[in-house]
Amino acid sequence: MAKSNAFTVPQLKSFPTGKHCDGLGLWLYKRPDGGAQWIFRFQLWGRQREMGLGSYRSVSLAEARKQAELARQQVLREVDPIKQRQLNRQQSNSTDGRLEYLALEAYEKHKKSLKHGGSDGKWFSPLRLHILPKLGKMPIVKIDQEDIARALEPIWHDKPVTAKK
Repeated sequence: MAKSNAFTVPQLKSFPTGKHCDGLGLWLYKRPDGGAQWIFRFQLWGRQREMGLGSYRSVSLAEARKQAELARQQVLREVDPIKQRQLNRQQSNSTDGRLEYLALEAYEKHKKSLKHGGSDGKWFSPLRLHILPKLGKMPIVKIDQEDIARALEPIWHDKPVTAKK
């Protein structure tokens, strides 16, 4: 069985320049300039890969071990953790799932069925003024009741009808 968890936190500072293995694919690379970064090494489909997990200063040993374990589980399922991370970043950067984008789409779709063709703005203006500045950039799947309550809190007592809508 491969060794794992070879490092202790006090040891990390004393390592010389070079690559040091914690076990099970987790490595600490100490650079000559004094910086260091965590790397997860794995082999998938006969190809050796290295995935950066973050700098030594921003990612703790425990967090690096957790990230390495998650990546290891992906490799066992034959999922490339590097490609999966890139895909997750692309999806999170996409505007398709953002509240602002979805609200505008819904408004455009239902505009014709609203009074005056939606031109008086009663349907969309409360969203545009009170909700979208606070929650518009968030992916809709990440918005919860607390986010909505926080966004409505400033107008809840002054404009209860608007807040209720």
